[in-house]
Amino acid sequence: MCPQVKLIKPKVEPPLDQDFRPSALYNREFLRAAHESGKAEPLGIAIERNAGVTSVFRTFVFPEQPDTLKVNQNYVERLVKTLLWIKGGWKITIGGPKSIGQHIKNEYSPRGKRAFDADFMGSVYEKPFTVETVRFDDLPQPKEEEIQLGKHLDGCRIGFDAGASDRKVAAVVNGQVVFSEEVIWNPKAQSDPDYHYNEIMAALRKAASYMPRVDAIGISAAGIYIDNRVRIASLFKGVPKEVFKKKVANLFLEIKKAWGDIPLTVIHDGDVAALAGAMSLNDTKILGIALGSSEAGGYINDQGNITGWLNELAFVPVDFSPNAPIDEWSGDRGCGAQYFSQEAVVRLAPKAGIALDEKQTPAEKLKYVQTLLSRGNTGAKRIFETIGCYMGYGIAYYADFYDIKHVLLMGRVTSGEGGHIILEKAEEVLKAEFPELAVRIRIHLPDESNRRVGQAIAAASLPSIN
Repeated sequence: MCPQVKLIKPKVEPPLDQDFRPSALYNREFLRAAHESGKAEPLGIAIERNAGVTSVFRTFVFPEQPDTLKVNQNYVERLVKTLLWIKGGWKITIGGPKSIGQHIKNEYSPRGKRAFDADFMGSVYEKPFTVETVRFDDLPQPKEEEIQLGKHLDGCRIGFDAGASDRKVAAVVNGQVVFSEEVIWNPKAQSDPDYHYNEIMAALRKAASYMPRVDAIGISAAGIYIDNRVRIASLFKGVPKEVFKKKVANLFLEIKKAWGDIPLTVIHDGDVAALAGAMSLNDTKILGIALGSSEAGGYINDQGNITGWLNELAFVPVDFSPNAPIDEWSGDRGCGAQYFSQEAVVRLAPKAGIALDEKQTPAEKLKYVQTLLSRGNTGAKRIFETIGCYMGYGIAYYADFYDIKHVLLMGRVTSGEGGHIILEKAEEVLKAEFPELAVRIRIHLPDESNRRVGQAIAAASLPSIN
């Protein structure tokens, strides 16, 4: 008999999205059905990143039979997609049925549905993307790493947060913020990287004018950075590939040189969001989520360190509905960028009866909706309630892969009353659907100033002066 694993309608329904079918609910339903069948079999997924560092995730599937083929394949493919963007890696090893391993290999091939993901990971780790299948007992052993990050506040420092819709900068003297600023910009649309260089330098110079000297610069930026070199970043999406290689890859090294080779560190913005949480909460096991032009994620483990994982939550599927919105970059449905960002606000506005000026940038559209909310507009409130529902179910899904004690919500979308609405709705979801998580996980919003420039302040602490 073919197992019936259906998409589950949420108990707390997003006001503006009746089609929403949370990934967290589906995965729980799948595992329930597999175990109740009495024939559940173990399956493992190992993902290798660099220098043999490997993450391993273990789960269960139905036995390998013709009537279980499709449901198993769909379940594991979404898991692989999730693990790839949370952990990062160039090699997948499936420990389980050959039919599942072959399906993953086909999907993540140059002609498969997940060709984007495979090509992206191969580019990041500079190795051909590979999928192998082994027996469950032959699955590679996990080998994780930890990296100490930031929390240096001595001297005169600049922290810069390079968002895709606004840039933030802070001048910090011995841990005290003496200046901070947020400026709207549009780096994605720029084909000339001189625009990015000049905008960043202008922000740094302005912050420097409020201090007697500059000892170090820390930069938080969307994308992937290795040894301060740009590997892949949406900030430079408009730059032609050949120009990227010549002028973008070493952009931050050039900025470091322009400032006399003082200590300068560039880190993925999600990890800086988590660092900001660790610094403000003085605790560990923190998942930082920045709701800005896209969604950024970062994680501080139980030792207070980052893990070296990719944490690109923007590409993690949180909605399994066949009608879920399509991510314009990856071509996949239901990914976080469409749910936890200003893109979500813009996407939901028409459903809320709010007409937006198409001549405005996404950041300006968001600000307009936030203004409507401050004036009591019902449609605007429903937008943030919808995002709050998404967030509750999203946190439950993330909790399958992270050991979470705190969730810190940051970014432009959480500014003003909208942030409180998102938090309250997310807590409502956890209490209604996941009471065990509601007891264990606390959701936080920094104060208004830190919500907007908290990452720039945390970024200032990244480099060690000595």
